[in-house]
Amino acid sequence: MLTSVDLILPCYNPPANWVSNLAASVERLARLLPHIDLHVLVVNDGSTHGVGPAEVAHLRELLPTARYLAYSANQGKGYALRYGVQHAQHALCLFTDIDFPYEEVSVQQVLAALQAGADIAVGSRSPQYYAQVPRARIVISKLLRRSTHYLLGLQVSDTQCGLKGFNARGRAVFLATTINRYLFDLEFIYLASRPEAGLRVMPVPVQLRPSVVFSRMNLGVLLTEGSSFLKLLVQRVR
Repeated sequence: MLTSVDLILPCYNPPANWVSNLAASVERLARLLPHIDLHVLVVNDGSTHGVGPAEVAHLRELLPTARYLAYSANQGKGYALRYGVQHAQHALCLFTDIDFPYEEVSVQQVLAALQAGADIAVGSRSPQYYAQVPRARIVISKLLRRSTHYLLGLQVSDTQCGLKGFNARGRAVFLATTINRYLFDLEFIYLASRPEAGLRVMPVPVQLRPSVVFSRMNLGVLLTEGSSFLKLLVQRVR
């Protein structure tokens, strides 16, 4: 019996050839998961380039069952994912980035954790991850990991990995998040880890593709997300 899974892919000013690369990744994933009925949802988060009529037509040509969702103004990845999850139709949801930065076998392992009973499966990046990452991202990532453990008391330290999945119980918590940009993941794991939530949150080791290209960190976004972190910290103190 096939298990139906929604795969949510937020999209903002994607790289060239993103449609062809996405279709190839979905094809490899389908071969790896023959018993999974995969439903792809692409959410255009107000892109100013890279997602025009030609790209949408190409997407529908290569992935005719995929759903394309869009709105005009950029809102942030957290907003885009909530928008996609609101339109999801199946009990299990996965999300990752439009360029599929993680190996397909990592997606398989996240899904396996959900099928084994986890309410939320959180990708956890290995130390080798830092060999592929620009120095600024290394500093920010390690600082955030320490902060989530020591200040917020989270047992899942790698909250920002861009590969996660959840069942219907986890979905309800995800839709309760309010942060639109970088720290939406942290808010999600923070809410899900509270004892009253009663959810099983499971970290799953994942691997990056060797060819992943990282974008530069925007200082304005970092300052805004610093405010978001403080709000979560205040919630914990209360």
